[in-house]
Amino acid sequence: MSGERAARKSNVVVNGVDVDQIIGTIDAVRAAPALAKFTFRISNRWIDGGQNRTTIRGFWGAGAENDREPFVLDSDEPYLMFGEDQAPNPIEYLMHALAACVTTSFVYQAAMRGVRIEAMESRIEGEIDMQGMFGASDDVRNGFENLMVCLRVKADCSAEMLEELCGMARRRSPVLDVVSRPVSVSVSCEPLQDNGVESITTSTSFSIKGDTP
Repeated sequence: MSGERAARKSNVVVNGVDVDQIIGTIDAVRAAPALAKFTFRISNRWIDGGQNRTTIRGFWGAGAENDREPFVLDSDEPYLMFGEDQAPNPIEYLMHALAACVTTSFVYQAAMRGVRIEAMESRIEGEIDMQGMFGASDDVRNGFENLMVCLRVKADCSAEMLEELCGMARRRSPVLDVVSRPVSVSVSCEPLQDNGVESITTSTSFSIKGDTP
């Protein structure tokens, strides 16, 4: 066994998380903040009707490009929203992203405090008025009016610690931050041709607005 593997074997692992690696990464970022800058990318292609397909490949992080095998995600709309119901719709993917991100943030925060989690589940409900999306009323927003997240956790800690971990998960979740605070979003539209995309584009920009938690 190499020295590197032996060192990994001796690291503290809680909830499947290498705590020593997290601490080392935090120390490295404090010494060189540029390492914390990440850029994530996806590409999406329309298929038919409400169906489209997203491909996720590499990303930029820790000062380098990180390549990996692609992930492919299909999206559709339910019959009531004029789709074929062959895959989750974008709103459901958003809810999945929020649930996954809050869960991961909770697990990492618990690991850092030595709290072992035996089981964890989450449930999210969101209310949306389709009048906005359909253009039936300009007084109704297009997106969720509210989102309700419920975590159920079985862990070797007190109720007070669970509450503290829940608060930390809320404060440290990137997706929760995105859906609850204004984010600058720019959208451009480019003519697509058989031999490529024209260089001339038209664009507009807007912000996603939400209430600060």
